[in-house]
Amino acid sequence: METLDGTEWDLLIVGTGLPQSLLALALSRSGKKILHIDQNDYYGGPEAAFSLQEVEEWGKGLADDPSSAPFSSISITKPEQVDPDEGPSLSFSRAYSLALCPQLIYARSTLLQHLVSSKVYRQLEFLAVGSFWVYSLGADETAGSPEALTPVGGRLLRVPNGREDVFQDQVLDFKAKRALMKFLRFIADYEEQPEVWEDHRNKPFPSFLTEQFKIPASLHAPLLALTLSPAVPAQTTTDHALPRIARHLRSIGFFGAGFGSVIPKWGGMSEITQVACRASAVGGGVYVLGKGLSTTLDGSINLDHQEGETPIYKVRLKDGELITTGQIVGDPSHPRLEDPAYCRSITVVSSTLDPLFPPIAEDAPSPACAVVIFPSGTLKLDTADGEAKVPPVYISVHNSDAGECPAGQSVLYASIALKGTAGFQYLKKSVEALLLSLDVTPSPTTLLSVQYEQQSRPSMQLLASETDEPTNNSSSSSMDLAFDDSVLDQVKGLWQEIMGEDAGKFLVFEDREANMTEDDE
Repeated sequence: METLDGTEWDLLIVGTGLPQSLLALALSRSGKKILHIDQNDYYGGPEAAFSLQEVEEWGKGLADDPSSAPFSSISITKPEQVDPDEGPSLSFSRAYSLALCPQLIYARSTLLQHLVSSKVYRQLEFLAVGSFWVYSLGADETAGSPEALTPVGGRLLRVPNGREDVFQDQVLDFKAKRALMKFLRFIADYEEQPEVWEDHRNKPFPSFLTEQFKIPASLHAPLLALTLSPAVPAQTTTDHALPRIARHLRSIGFFGAGFGSVIPKWGGMSEITQVACRASAVGGGVYVLGKGLSTTLDGSINLDHQEGETPIYKVRLKDGELITTGQIVGDPSHPRLEDPAYCRSITVVSSTLDPLFPPIAEDAPSPACAVVIFPSGTLKLDTADGEAKVPPVYISVHNSDAGECPAGQSVLYASIALKGTAGFQYLKKSVEALLLSLDVTPSPTTLLSVQYEQQSRPSMQLLASETDEPTNNSSSSSMDLAFDDSVLDQVKGLWQEIMGEDAGKFLVFEDREANMTEDDE
């Protein structure tokens, strides 16, 4: 299609981020005439994954246009490369697939169920997430399991995977072990015991642990780690923490012994967006990259219809082309002031970091990802005050099995719910502390460092009435370390509104014709 000017569509989807791509997948067999555009020249939006060359081009684009939401403050550092025969160095560009917003997916997530029911799972490969580690300054020997990696100045403690790990722990004293076991029994069906936690719903989770279960403060960090909360402990409420810890523990063993979550291979959530978009294209959807709107989705799109008739949207694209469409789905053009901002970093290192990837259970798959948490107060900056008020840092460590870097290297994805210079300093400090905590030879060398800010933004919306009022005003969950199933709820709601009485079953498809190959799907 040489031009879009004058074309008519049933639906225009703007952006190829994960929610939009899942919506396109859900509509891929609806028979609707769908145009799916993205102002970027790559798929995935905030969930994109880049080669080395692509990440440099992305960084240059952000530097040239600092207003490009949701990313800003990009910096890319590559230490001077040495002769490969003399030391570690970066490989060729396509050997890397660096994810902007990597997420783990819990085994009981509805996303995995829908990928199976829609048949697109055949084009995806998932790998096990292994151990969770908590960084400790080492002052308290009861802070976790005996499987500790002892660094200079601090150490990494492996978070127990359940009651069996707690029972076998040789470090915890009997009183602490008993309190922790009592909590784990409670979390198994906490929904059925509201009398235990309802009065603490809006109180800090650490207070609940102390008051209700007498769990010592030294064990709060491992439990908080399982919540994956971006907030400081005092701002992590009980009603936020309980379902997330339950999600973690209930998922263990669902797909196999010892692990409860997975990551997509070859580029994280970007792989899911591309598979979903391919499925929509097979169903007749038209995709055009590098094509954006000249108007926003916040109320400035013109309507052309007579009273009582279905509205027709006239939309002008940035290159001047004018199209018409019955409905429009997309992100608002700009983040809201109240939406949080994160600092993120991607660090490629010259080591497999094997100590972070111990076997997770007998006959279990080898893990491709480990999660390291630096609780509030464990990182010290010479110029900072009030360290305990600093949010935790999360580092998702991917080895080469994830398909994101060559053999012998690893990728460290770090994030903190803090923006500005201080946020970047904490990320750098956490990566340095992590590498120092591991006894590996030769010592890991940083081959590439990418730092950037990401602003959360309202989720995609359906512009469906003359008032142009959005149907959804929640924030995007691409900031979370784990995929949030509420994204599927949002996508399903929009799908139902678009399909109306013809909705049918959400993301439940029969196999395509027998003569259609898997590549065609």
